Amino acid sequence: MSRDELSVETQSGRDGLGAGLPDALSADASSGAAASPSTGSQSNEAAPESGGGESPVAGRRLGLPRKLGEAAPEPTKKFEAPHRMGKETFFTHLAGLTAVSLWRTSSWIVGHLPAGPTYRVGGWFAVMGYHAASPTRRRWLRSNFGHVLGISPNDKKAGRMARDAYRNYSRYILELMRLPWLNKEQVDRLLEVDSLDRFLEIYKASKGVVLVAGHLGNNEAVAAAFAKHGLQINVVGDDSSYRELYELFERQRESWGCKMISWRNLRGVYGALRRHEGLVLLVDWGYREDGIPVQMFGSWTTLPAGPALLAAKHGSTIIPFSINRQPGGTFRASADEPILVPSNSPSDLAIATQKVASALERHIAPAPAQWYNFKPIWPATAEEAARLEARHLAAMANDARGAAPNGGADPRGDAAPEVEAPIGPETRIGGREHKRSEK
Repeated sequence: MSRDELSVETQSGRDGLGAGLPDALSADASSGAAASPSTGSQSNEAAPESGGGESPVAGRRLGLPRKLGEAAPEPTKKFEAPHRMGKETFFTHLAGLTAVSLWRTSSWIVGHLPAGPTYRVGGWFAVMGYHAASPTRRRWLRSNFGHVLGISPNDKKAGRMARDAYRNYSRYILELMRLPWLNKEQVDRLLEVDSLDRFLEIYKASKGVVLVAGHLGNNEAVAAAFAKHGLQINVVGDDSSYRELYELFERQRESWGCKMISWRNLRGVYGALRRHEGLVLLVDWGYREDGIPVQMFGSWTTLPAGPALLAAKHGSTIIPFSINRQPGGTFRASADEPILVPSNSPSDLAIATQKVASALERHIAPAPAQWYNFKPIWPATAEEAARLEARHLAAMANDARGAAPNGGADPRGDAAPEVEAPIGPETRIGGREHKRSEK
């Protein structure tokens, strides 16, 4: 995939609703020492293709001592998406301005053309893009849909589903371009929300709501719909690519009533929940060894610990939601039952994250082709999957041995205690080492 294509994917899709907070909540989730998992892995870091080796902290995460004479494991291999930039230069600034100009022009053209023919032509280009993509990317897509459909990645059905996902992603981009040119009545007609009254009741009764979803359908529309009902919705976004393009989308989303929070702004993330507002996080950023092990579509993988940790820390409620495209071009949004996280113990985090995974599976299954995810979601080898299962069992067993009489819940009530993490002079924030002042 080209740099430009990745840039559009990042700023419109990945940044869109809830780019994660990679390594921002620095904690060891599996040991229960709150807090250092990713809240949504930024998608620029995913599993190694070869699945080579366990994370260097995996043994410590399980509380297992290193054997005498055993070499320290190699760090997990991660790939860096080419849209990631270092220090901004004149040329990157110019590239950002060019990207904004191209987007504005394309948006104006798409917004003034008939929708049907525009989507069809976009679909043709999307299929061309699929075949032009790298073999590795196509293999990831086929593998993901092989898991979803329960077939071999080499099956023609998996390849056909991967091409359909490219078409749907193209349609999502075009819909995003058209949205600013629709009036309020047209936008309102696009969306139907199931059990809206129930959702509003949960929102008002909660100490903040962590809204979790996958890259499914058109999340922009549902965020706008939530804001339309007077809900305070905060969307975590990645501003580390073209800043100018990010600011354009930021203004557009804020015009719908959605506030953008940079993924590096932890104060803003925590503040949203302290004010009992909604925080949107997408959780299907790609497989990472340091996530919480879960089963999805019958296979072991991981999801970020961030949603469960945030909910436990602030006493907030997790609500999985989805939005699916309907045959007539409209969307149907639905929200699952709330997920409560009594504490930040390993078992409570594992149980809550498994519920998120089960909800994501239910959302994807009816229309898998609407799931536009271009990173590997499951580990590449059976050995990795076995390690994930072992981590899950160890976390649950460790919790059971050390459980308090009340089941490990915080005796002060639903909200978990405000914890500092990790213990020690150094903590990882945003994937970098920072010194913490010691008292």
